[in-house]
Amino acid sequence: MARHAPPFDPELRAALAAMGEEAKQPVTLEGLAARQERDAAARPRPTVRELRAGGRFEVEELRAPRARDGREVTLVSARPAGVAGPLPLLYYMHGGGMIMGNAWSVLPRLLREWALPLQLAVISVEYRLAPRAQYPGPVEDCCTGLVWAADQAAGLGLDADRIIVGGKSAGGGLAAALALLTRDRGGPVPIGQLLLSPMLDDRNDTFSSHQMAGRDTWDRTSNATAWQALLGDRYGAADLPPYAAPARATDLSELPSAYIEVGSAETFRDEAVAYADAIWRAGGEAELHVWPGAFHGFDTLAPRAVLSQDARDARSRWLRRLVGR
Repeated sequence: MARHAPPFDPELRAALAAMGEEAKQPVTLEGLAARQERDAAARPRPTVRELRAGGRFEVEELRAPRARDGREVTLVSARPAGVAGPLPLLYYMHGGGMIMGNAWSVLPRLLREWALPLQLAVISVEYRLAPRAQYPGPVEDCCTGLVWAADQAAGLGLDADRIIVGGKSAGGGLAAALALLTRDRGGPVPIGQLLLSPMLDDRNDTFSSHQMAGRDTWDRTSNATAWQALLGDRYGAADLPPYAAPARATDLSELPSAYIEVGSAETFRDEAVAYADAIWRAGGEAELHVWPGAFHGFDTLAPRAVLSQDARDARSRWLRRLVGR
């Protein structure tokens, strides 16, 4: 463990202390299956009826066919009720290190914070999780859903020219990978990528990953476990594609406008800052926020903290500017 590390914000430190040592218990390969079982049992999975919130939102589950094997990708589509006209779309990938999480649990917050005040439609993707599905399975699920949603935009009441890809943690990494993938395949062209504490670099060897080992809620032990689960035999490969780990990309030109945020006291700090810098060096547009004293998932674990409120406000301002262009 590094001797010196950035201090946690006082409110966040108190919230972390209240959760006890369990909040910082790393995920290991040996304990992965048990951790996944506990997460699936504990993580909320609201029903479509619950997500509709008494008629405030229109919500439905959609199925996008995967071309290669004929199976389907589940998409949970939601929008403010009774809003006419095609809406901008936030196409969202949930977090969970590629090994946990689901498409339903993130929606109440997305609908409350963005869909309603900004008049956005949201599609949350139920991509397959590692290690049951390894690269390229999860990112191809996300790409399949995005291409299908763009093709069906008129029937779904979506504006295909105003699509933003976004996500947190693993979902942020998937959003970055989608921006690269759609650029290179000539697929739907997002206008923005919302990358919240994104999981970008499988090499797991930045200064911040060592500095925050044993301190952050998601440290380099958990990170190594997740990347190994996702990549299998390709873990550590020199020729890993950027669609697996976007930090591997050597060309970040012609990408959509990026919003990148991370905590100063977070494992992913240095890879997120480097990604923003690489976008700027390639002539692109990126807005970078490094929240002082924030650990991974700070705004979820301490939603009432002033820093969490500031982060939510900054994201909303960026989204508002982007869809208003």
